[in-house]
Amino acid sequence: MIIYLHGFRSSPASIKARALQQRMSARGLADAFWCEALPASPQAAIALIEKQLEYCLAAHPALPPTLVGSSLGGYYATWLAEKHELKAVLVNPAVVAPLALESYIGPQTNMYTGATFEFTARHIAELRAIEVTRIKVPQRYWLLVETGDQDLDYHVAVEKYAGAHQTVLEGGDHGFSRWNDYLDEVITYAGLAAPR
Repeated sequence: MIIYLHGFRSSPASIKARALQQRMSARGLADAFWCEALPASPQAAIALIEKQLEYCLAAHPALPPTLVGSSLGGYYATWLAEKHELKAVLVNPAVVAPLALESYIGPQTNMYTGATFEFTARHIAELRAIEVTRIKVPQRYWLLVETGDQDLDYHVAVEKYAGAHQTVLEGGDHGFSRWNDYLDEVITYAGLAAPR
């Protein structure tokens, strides 16, 4: 199972989420993909993801789910990977989310649905509460970053995930422009293959 965690102001309709879902469906793995709309509250988002994790771990104890997190989703994936000892793929992750998102306090609009929500100082506090200062087992992570990310400094991620498998690509943007080139590798990394 791949649990895909979208970024801030994003949704399951994001380009990366849909591309991975479509590739998995084409390979007969539609049932092994999960991506839900995450609440604005980090605490509520983590609770929702952990409910799905609990289900996955009970249903398939021999093959734990792999987390795939983009931007803020990468921040969540890191916390959950550390807590539950899971593998995670991090795509241009928001390594210092509380700091990076402080300027967004106030009314926000989802980029894909148009829905509006209020991002508050309480949400920043919730992000601080799940900050991972140092990863314990770098080998559990695969970091995918593009140096042209206009929103986040990729150097911070490279340093934070030192020792992890890292793919650092020149150019690109925060959306990770070459995502489609890595879909099959992500599926393989998660230990998934087409059903027989």
